[in-house]
Amino acid sequence: MARKKVALWYIHNDSTRLNTLKKRTKNLMKKASEVATLCNAKACMLVYGEGTTMLEVFPSNAEAVAILNRFKSIPEVPQLKKTMDQETILSKRLVQLRHQVEKIRREHKDCEPRILLHKAMVSGHLPGNIEELTTMAWKLEIILKSVGERITKRNGQPPVYQAQAPYVTSGMGMGSPMYQALRQQHEG
Repeated sequence: MARKKVALWYIHNDSTRLNTLKKRTKNLMKKASEVATLCNAKACMLVYGEGTTMLEVFPSNAEAVAILNRFKSIPEVPQLKKTMDQETILSKRLVQLRHQVEKIRREHKDCEPRILLHKAMVSGHLPGNIEELTTMAWKLEIILKSVGERITKRNGQPPVYQAQAPYVTSGMGMGSPMYQALRQQHEG
């Protein structure tokens, strides 16, 4: 059974606050001892209580002083190797968020033509906007090309569909079949 979440705010009652400090200090020292044992690492802990002149030290005063002196003797670069300031954390997070936004934009850009194609296939009517038609045609070319590549890869035979060169729309009756179908739909 899990414990309930503890609300983190200042305890106004003096006796309750001091009892809580004693219990948590004892638990923290036990955890520091476990971490030092499990990881074969040197660990020390200093706890300054509110209104007390004596500080609590883990494992002992002499060992804590030795550990702290050893830490202070290490050059500054290895000391700070894994530490980060707020600016570094925020800049890394910003880079991650930018990558996520770019990924979502690419997915959205890929979904729009698919939705248009699906609507055209379900309803049987082509959209009236030239931009939507070009987007549909572009996506359809990509889909057909990838399907053809898969067929070729699987069967070893060339694909049934061959991409055509874009049509020139300078004259009457010229243009892509999609454009002609749109023109007939508007005229009819």
